[in-house]
Amino acid sequence: MLQYSMLYPKQSVSRRTVSMDGMWKFSLDPEGKGTENGWTDGIPQADLIPVPASFQDFYTDKDTREYAGDLWYETDVFVPEEYAGKNVAIRFGCATHRAEVYLNGVHVTSHVGGFLPFMADITNVARYNAVNKVVVKINNELSETNIPCGKTKVLSNGKKMNSPYFDFFNYSGLQRPVKLVAYPKEYVFDLTVDHRINGRDADVSYSVVTTGEHPVEVTVYDEDGREVAVSQGKEGILHIENAHLWQVRNAYLYTFTVRIKDEEEVLDEYSEEIGVRTVEVKGKDILINGSPVYLKGFGKHEDSDIVGRGFHIGVMKRDFECMKWIGANSFRTSHYPYSDEIYQMADREGFLVIDEVPAVGLFESLMNFMEASTGKKTAFFAKDTIPELLENHLHAVEEMITRDKNHACVIAWSLLNEPETTDEAAVPYFEKVFARAHELDVQKRPRTFALIMNSLPDTCKCYHLADVISMNRYYGWYLMGGYEMCDAEAAFRAEMDKWAGKNLDRPFVFTEYGADTYAAEHKLPSVMWSQEYQKEYLEMCHRVFDSYDFIKGEQVWNFADFQTTEGIMRVNGNKKGIFTRQRQPKDAAFYFKERWESLPLDHKSK
Repeated sequence: MLQYSMLYPKQSVSRRTVSMDGMWKFSLDPEGKGTENGWTDGIPQADLIPVPASFQDFYTDKDTREYAGDLWYETDVFVPEEYAGKNVAIRFGCATHRAEVYLNGVHVTSHVGGFLPFMADITNVARYNAVNKVVVKINNELSETNIPCGKTKVLSNGKKMNSPYFDFFNYSGLQRPVKLVAYPKEYVFDLTVDHRINGRDADVSYSVVTTGEHPVEVTVYDEDGREVAVSQGKEGILHIENAHLWQVRNAYLYTFTVRIKDEEEVLDEYSEEIGVRTVEVKGKDILINGSPVYLKGFGKHEDSDIVGRGFHIGVMKRDFECMKWIGANSFRTSHYPYSDEIYQMADREGFLVIDEVPAVGLFESLMNFMEASTGKKTAFFAKDTIPELLENHLHAVEEMITRDKNHACVIAWSLLNEPETTDEAAVPYFEKVFARAHELDVQKRPRTFALIMNSLPDTCKCYHLADVISMNRYYGWYLMGGYEMCDAEAAFRAEMDKWAGKNLDRPFVFTEYGADTYAAEHKLPSVMWSQEYQKEYLEMCHRVFDSYDFIKGEQVWNFADFQTTEGIMRVNGNKKGIFTRQRQPKDAAFYFKERWESLPLDHKSK
């Protein structure tokens, strides 16, 4: 079990949370000498930078944008006297990719992994009723021992450079909210729920982990604040009569309140908004509350102008409004778990989410999007770095599932994106990751991974582990593009015929397909990169999708244009967005709106 609670910080009668977001001191440390020079006590000659945000796009020099190495943050936080006698911690939404945290010069925690939250316990180090100095040392170098994978090289001028094995920019820093939290010594550490529907009623099994032995009471309130169920004990079943089920694009959220009590005194209280719903895969169908659903939506990124991968509440709101307008019902958190607030919004708006761990780049290539189409094999899982990588991968899976397990929106776990699967060495690695995910999730959601272009029916060694087959395919773009579109469609159908011949009796979802499109480019007749070609390409893909009854979802790549490493195949980023990076529609958005609004939720169900 994790040593820190993954529950999202909430205010209650027993808990306090204070935002630490704002302008923090900031400094790069290219020589890596900050620690020996005493920066743990404070950063000399520091700039000011917003938190949360990626650091790279604020500055006008290329050395900062491309920086690889140690970077330091510092701020002051006042810890009130009233927090004395409680547990006090700093909760980081993430720190990309490795972090060391200091309070008043004392090391309080470290964390590996750049896309999930962690806590720094400062109870015994903090000065109460006084200002405390927080210093965070982050390292953003890529390697083959942590996810996402890549490498770091040194240029002839002595400067380091990150070389990702993935096609999105290596934004980093303190990219999500930071909070000061105070909570009782005996507190609610974790809450887990599972749902069963019995006619018009629902039975919710729950399990509460606390740090003490006082009695626990769990109460469920409806959206009007009325009590609808209550149970005593750390484990039990909550019976909800005439339950309002959480439905796709028609959400209903109950409030589950956990109280630790000493007779009538409340020692701790924690509440979470939870939708009651079931999810399962049955044959070729994905079932929500026992009814089949067809996924319509996007692969996304946390990516926007200026703040990079930093959480921006306004961008989040705009994204959901665009998805609602276009008729989408789902998205994948490609290629990493997103900020907590996005799942809360998806719960409220009724979107289905494929939640993805940051396991991308497990295919050694600096242009994997191209080389996977050539049949390249990398024997990635035969490397001597695999034991350490697996340890970090499993830890990220545990953090993700522990954090996100109660979200109604999360209907599947994506455990890898575009890994090398043509080598038998991949099989034991996959088996361990898939088994751990199944063990951790009491709801037993379906597990999947996104198959790269060279993971074909006769070459992939690992597809049998997936409950849903997720396909990333680019026939007509990276393969047989332009006037060869007819051959691309034929090749696409030939592959799908081979999958059909395997009679897997499992749903397939296309988690990526798309064509780069420059928003200002029109051409008649079409050429690649024009808006006209994007539509022709999408129409071809949809003809293929509509021809096979086991294809139960389409998540186009990508929701919006996003930043990547610079290169001859990228015009200031990946331009496959259906919306621009500024969240304005390309022509394809209107095509999708017409298609998706015409497809029923149970499209292709028998």
